[in-house]
Parts: sequence; structure tokens; C-alpha cells
Amino acid sequence: MVNNKDFSQACENNKTPILAQLRTHFADQNKIVEIGSGTGQHAAYFAPALPHLTWQPTDIPGNHDSINAWLEELECSNVLPPVEFFIGRDSWSFSDIDGVFSANTTHIMQPHEAQMMMETIAHNLPDNGVFCQYGPFKFDGKFTSASNDQFDQSLRERGYGGIRDIVELQTWAKPLSLVETIQLPANNHLLVWRK
Repeated sequence: MVNNKDFSQACENNKTPILAQLRTHFADQNKIVEIGSGTGQHAAYFAPALPHLTWQPTDIPGNHDSINAWLEELECSNVLPPVEFFIGRDSWSFSDIDGVFSANTTHIMQPHEAQMMMETIAHNLPDNGVFCQYGPFKFDGKFTSASNDQFDQSLRERGYGGIRDIVELQTWAKPLSLVETIQLPANNHLLVWRK
């Protein structure tokens, strides 16, 4: 960490293929809230590349220094300072949001937290709102690779919730519809939900 700026190699690896999809699926959106901005790398990369959007990063306060450090280097006016938002504790206070982005969150959360996140987004997105959700997922109870199976075991051993099944997410996300499932590198997918 240099000047409070944390770095994730995974974010560095996945940001370009994710952006290629966001250009399409957020083309008609205006304001995006990012749930779980982490280091801040995604916000710093996506916001300048999507100038028609206002990008709102969120995370626990402990990550705000890193997010701010990444954002301070930008020469763009469409990304907002991070705000505190913790699923299950903080109420939804975002106005005029018509899109949500979240990367690598549901497998870190406990199952009840992942359920609350899906339900919260489904409840608060307006009609025609879009939720783009990135990460590793199971399909009909099966992992997409042996490495994801091993990753899930590692997550659970460390006290995290583990990789969620898409069927499970669909149950929690009603009335959102899963309109597209896009395979991306490293055995990850982008799920595109629309209300």
C-alpha cells in the first residue's frame, strides 16, 4: 500500500473485460451505485470510460482511504466520493439510481447477507433498472471449474459464505429478471439483471 492506495491483481486482470460489457448494459443508464468498491480500482477505471454515467462508490469506512486515493488521480467529474454502505446495517439512501454494479461480493458475504443484497437491489431499482453482478457462480449446484470448487472450499475455511448458485440468486432477486449470463475470463461470469 502506497499513500493509502490498496491494489488488487484480480481487479487489474478483470477490469477490461468487465468494462466491455458495461459499455453495452449501462448504455442507457444515468447513475450507478457500486456495492463493495473495495480498493477503488474498478471505480477509477470505469467512471472515466463511461462519461455519461455518474458513478457512486460504496464500502465500509476502512476502505474509503484507498478508494479516495485512486479517485484523486482521476481527471473526471462523474465519480462521487465513496459513502458508507453495509448490507443489512445501512438503509438504502441513494436517489435517482437506475443501475447497480457489484463485483466479487456474494461469495464473501454470508448467505443471509447475500440474500439481503439481492432483495435490497431488487426492491430499490426502478423499472428498467439494470444490475450487473460479476464474480464466480455455481450453475444448478455445479462449479464451473475445479479451481472454483477449490476456491469455494478456501472461502468457507476462512469463514466466508462461499460461491452462490445462480438459481439461489434468482429466487432472492425477484422481481428482477436474469436477462444475460456472460462468461468472462478466469471462470467468472457477469450476470445482467433487469427490472
